[in-house]
Amino acid sequence: MQIKKMGMKDITHLGIDNFASESVENFNYLGSILNADNKMNVEIAERIAKVNKAYYASAKLIKSKFLTKNTKIKIHKTIIRPVVTYSSVTWSLTAKDENNLRIFERQLPRKIFGPVNADNVWRIRNSVEIDKLIEGADIVRFIKAQRIKWLGHIQRMDQARPARKLLVWKPMGIRPVGRPRQRWQEDVMEDLKKLEVKNWKEIAKDRRTWRDLAEKAKTHKRL
Repeated sequence: MQIKKMGMKDITHLGIDNFASESVENFNYLGSILNADNKMNVEIAERIAKVNKAYYASAKLIKSKFLTKNTKIKIHKTIIRPVVTYSSVTWSLTAKDENNLRIFERQLPRKIFGPVNADNVWRIRNSVEIDKLIEGADIVRFIKAQRIKWLGHIQRMDQARPARKLLVWKPMGIRPVGRPRQRWQEDVMEDLKKLEVKNWKEIAKDRRTWRDLAEKAKTHKRL
């Protein structure tokens, strides 16, 4: 192993025989951005940037006068949204991440449903109106529902599976001073608490019951 100085930052090079692998801040692995700080904002920004291609590919359908508004929303949820939510079951979201995702997604429903006329003055629809139009099933609740579904799937795995081992693994060492960022499991546990779920490990054993719980999370107002 060699360490190369670059300004104020050390970059570690891992050497195996004649091959050297450099440590980097960001790394694209199977379409997901992994970074040294394990923050999701870089990944989310990359996903939102890529969604423009999916939008323009579907632009004729979105602008079509022959399709209903509800059909266009379904196109958005099945074609455009998945580009953003790819690998999102592994995300731990901050309040800022959630806000950025919601701001992004409100743009398309505003285009689909158009402005409203209030006292002879046209204005864009506010976030509350958009939430009603999509029946509360926004992108953040969708991600949280998918994470809950994935948690149940891992819990039902054999204990020898790597994902199950990671679920019960407790990191060593001391966390930084101040309020630390929530780990993935802590984030999902907080969602289950808002859903008033108790004894989640027992409930997760029943696949159908757990699936219904995840479905409920998609429109739950507290998430």
